[in-house]
Amino acid sequence: MANIKSAMKRVKISQAQNLRNRMILSETKTAIKKFDKALESNDGAAINDTYTVAVSKVDKAVTKGVIHKNAANRKKAQLAKKLAAK
Repeated sequence: MANIKSAMKRVKISQAQNLRNRMILSETKTAIKKFDKALESNDGAAINDTYTVAVSKVDKAVTKGVIHKNAANRKKAQLAKKLAAK
């Protein structure tokens, strides 16, 4: 553990940011999994709803700096490809 006051503060800030990033990433992964489940169920309305939520969560992760924009674009393209295949 750090001994300097500013270093201790940075540790606390880092832990809070880490928690926030994990929460956002978890929400994103959950939304994508829900979309995959909706695809399996073949429910048209649920597929469209979960698709928009998943894309929104991916975009939010980019704006919060959790994932890189190219990774987000790749993920959204994968989702769109799955949607088009159904």
